[in-house]
Amino acid sequence: MRCPFCSAIEDKVVDTRPSDNEQVIRRRRECAACTRRFTTYERVDEVLPMVIKKDARREPFDRAKILSGLKKACSKRPVPVEALEAAADKIERALEAGEKEIPSSRIGDAVMAALRDIDEVAYVRFASVYRSFRDVSELMSELQSLVDNRGRK
Repeated sequence: MRCPFCSAIEDKVVDTRPSDNEQVIRRRRECAACTRRFTTYERVDEVLPMVIKKDARREPFDRAKILSGLKKACSKRPVPVEALEAAADKIERALEAGEKEIPSSRIGDAVMAALRDIDEVAYVRFASVYRSFRDVSELMSELQSLVDNRGRK
């Protein structure tokens, strides 16, 4: 590991501990040349799928986009960031175990399912953009299905 201060390559690990979600290892290091300390984070290099967009373009999966969409949908709602990060983690883990290429619609459906469990208003916000409702009747039918599902729980 190259020292961020003096660019020396030699260092020693002073402390190692897992992060909160135990998916990342935090290492505290000390440079052998300048003796300054710095922190590194180690995580498994996942093989994430390529996303097939609606226009047939392919791009690498980006967890930040999922988290961004969740945050926008939950804007000004009483939803903790931890719940959004947990939902993004769950979606990412589900996609890691699957195919090498997935349609973007599958990711959108997974985000909608997560939002339905987190916050119903955020779900409706996301659905209104994601599903591109043509008129109010389509939105009303989606709201009716949400109300019907709530009654079954």
